[in-house]
Amino acid sequence: MDKPKTTPKDFFLWAGAMVAFYWSVIATIFLIFNYIDYTFPNALADLPVDPYASGISNEMASIIVLLPIYMLLVRFIRRDAARDPSRNEIWVRRWMLILTLFIAGVAIAVDLITLLTTFLNGEELTTSFLLKVLVILLVASGVFMHFIADLKGYWTMFPDRKRAVSIGVAVLAVVVIGSGFFIVGTPAQARLARFDSQKVNDLQSIQYQVVNYWQAKQKLPATINDLNNSLAYGPIATDPQTKESYVYKATGTLSFQLCATFNVQSRGNQQSVMYKHTIPVSVGGEVPPPDNWQHGSGQVCFDRTIDPSFYPPLNK
Repeated sequence: MDKPKTTPKDFFLWAGAMVAFYWSVIATIFLIFNYIDYTFPNALADLPVDPYASGISNEMASIIVLLPIYMLLVRFIRRDAARDPSRNEIWVRRWMLILTLFIAGVAIAVDLITLLTTFLNGEELTTSFLLKVLVILLVASGVFMHFIADLKGYWTMFPDRKRAVSIGVAVLAVVVIGSGFFIVGTPAQARLARFDSQKVNDLQSIQYQVVNYWQAKQKLPATINDLNNSLAYGPIATDPQTKESYVYKATGTLSFQLCATFNVQSRGNQQSVMYKHTIPVSVGGEVPPPDNWQHGSGQVCFDRTIDPSFYPPLNK
């Protein structure tokens, strides 16, 4: 009996299904990892996890788009196999199934090796680490069992169980994605948080300009418009949401105040990318901690005092 030929349709259906499947599984694992990092932050980390700066949104989008594509392509594949059982014997199907079994088996082995290595090295088995190991073990084991059953024709013999598994996967995906909205918030909330993050960066930029102004002139600017210097700084940042100027006020010979109106309470790292390595302006004569830009909702003012020992005048 001649072996069934693999048509271009067969190849691209299987290739598309496997790409969508692998990407969905990887996105799900990393999404759950982000949930774990947010729920059980690393005590040794300098700064808390910012869910808005993580890959949660991208991972959620990947699952929402690619998981239905995978399930739709698999439906086409199984429909063709029901009409022509020889489609179950084409080489691309067997290669894809065996490759997936190989990858799942390697993932299980590496996962267990990582766990044992950490234990034997005497390192602390944190809740976060153990949960991540468990997630990989469960996902890889589920994938392995599903595809080895597919390779042996189990789902063809028991279509009701195949349908139940499909429903279970869909429900699990909804739960995993829905959990993200409790951490990241709705798209509207995420947009407001991004506005707030930009406002913090703008205030830090203005603070940097105020310090440079004082170093050059040994006095604080009287108003924020005094900072307009196209050669030195460029245009002064304005509120990206309202397009209005930020509030600046000199409160002493070395102290000043910067204010902005925020939408929500800050979460995670509020240091700017541009200035996080610059020695911060002192607060009350002491160097502030890294989270000195944390804020609540509504108008929030940040009091700053320049320490000349950190920022000596430039003409001396």
